[in-house]
Amino acid sequence: MSLPFAIDPRSWSPRLSRRDWLRIGGLSSCGLAAQIWSGGTQTKATEPAGSPSRQSGFGQAKSVIVLYASGGQSQLDTWDPKPNAPQGIRGEFQSIATSLPGVRVCEHMPRLARLAHLYTIIRTMSHDDLDHGSATYLSLTGQFHPQKTSNPLPHSDDAPTLGAILPRVRPSERFPYSAVNINGPLLIPELPSPGQYGGFLGRQHEPLILGDVTDSTTSFTGLDPQPDLPIPRQSSRTSLLDAIDRARWRFAANRSTGEWNELYRQARSLLDSPRYRDSFDLSQESDTVRDRYGRFRAGQACLLAKRLVEAGVPLITVFLSHSSRGQDLSPQETERYGWDTHNDIFYAMKQHLLPRFDICFSALLEDLDRSGLLESTLVICMGEFGRAPQVALEPKFAGSTPGRKHWAATYSIVMAGAGVKRGHIVGVSDRIAAYPETNPYFPGDIAATIFAALGIDPSQHYTDNSGRPWPLATGKPIRELYG
Repeated sequence: MSLPFAIDPRSWSPRLSRRDWLRIGGLSSCGLAAQIWSGGTQTKATEPAGSPSRQSGFGQAKSVIVLYASGGQSQLDTWDPKPNAPQGIRGEFQSIATSLPGVRVCEHMPRLARLAHLYTIIRTMSHDDLDHGSATYLSLTGQFHPQKTSNPLPHSDDAPTLGAILPRVRPSERFPYSAVNINGPLLIPELPSPGQYGGFLGRQHEPLILGDVTDSTTSFTGLDPQPDLPIPRQSSRTSLLDAIDRARWRFAANRSTGEWNELYRQARSLLDSPRYRDSFDLSQESDTVRDRYGRFRAGQACLLAKRLVEAGVPLITVFLSHSSRGQDLSPQETERYGWDTHNDIFYAMKQHLLPRFDICFSALLEDLDRSGLLESTLVICMGEFGRAPQVALEPKFAGSTPGRKHWAATYSIVMAGAGVKRGHIVGVSDRIAAYPETNPYFPGDIAATIFAALGIDPSQHYTDNSGRPWPLATGKPIRELYG
């Protein structure tokens, strides 16, 4: 039986053929074929003398959740409204007060406004990459793509996503995977985006990629032991596989041989543990809880992210929209909407994007805070850039009403938990949210903050499969986040 929310292997990666997927056998149907061994030697980074372990927030997170708003959230129409700017800049939306005195957000985020005392808004994120593919690569790896401002396909020479680096420096001891991507793979707008895969590290450490989790049977049904398969037969099959694996070690120099080996190891870890499998079973949650998160892709993905934090997964990335701009093909389907709102921005955000975003993000924050998990979970809501401080109709794009172009000079993100100040603003943008007036922050700083929060010195290096050193992060932890 297939995994209901596993990704369609035909759409996952241009580097695997359908035959490759079928060779994995029964496991291919449960989405685990996204995990393949690179053949490299695992190198665990050690903290040198003078590490930042005494810095605020260092090592306070057991898990990190990244909510990724693909397409580019408009800072003016979410976290950094400018009510005194001219109409053509501020847009159609009004701002509302929050639980944080003096701080206002978009009127269509009332739940998140009431929770402003839980999170910090960073209003001066900044870089100069202006296209979705390369900017997403920058956001998910912390490194600029060689083809800046472009939409390249994923490549084996890419920098690895942060979730692929984690097993290199801090393998998970509580879960078979160090990272899980939910509601993926991320499409820009119809092809897989670079930055979400293993890159030059290969598939050994790549995150487990899950697709739509809104299916009514949200469990690893493909991994449930068959009732007519006795334990002795299961053990026999495992012993046979072990024997085959040992015979295959003579081909260890062949990278693809090792890739299959790691796939089997991780899959068997899930098979052997009902606790691991149950982590993915949303049917164990009450209808009330599932309704509160929202019975849509992003909502149930956020609920699953909370469950994976409880299971001990270090890094969970939720793609709030699986396509950056799927509305061009299906304008009536809310699930297809991404944040790339060149035209019809106010209709798209009011009717399709902001209501669901407000529901699922607020439910996640409330649940983590109520359970005490927010103290040890860093939550980041971010996208690849923002939108221009000018409302205009773009004739080259679908839609009949004005929108906003890409804008990376200044945009906003949100962080909460794991020692991050509650009810705080970091950075000040200018009067039209176009440029930073105070210290700007770079996506490499987010990567450094994630590693530091997990207790990993971001100034260290890791090695690739040839032994070459690479920096964990090109930025520095954002100290202004912490008290």
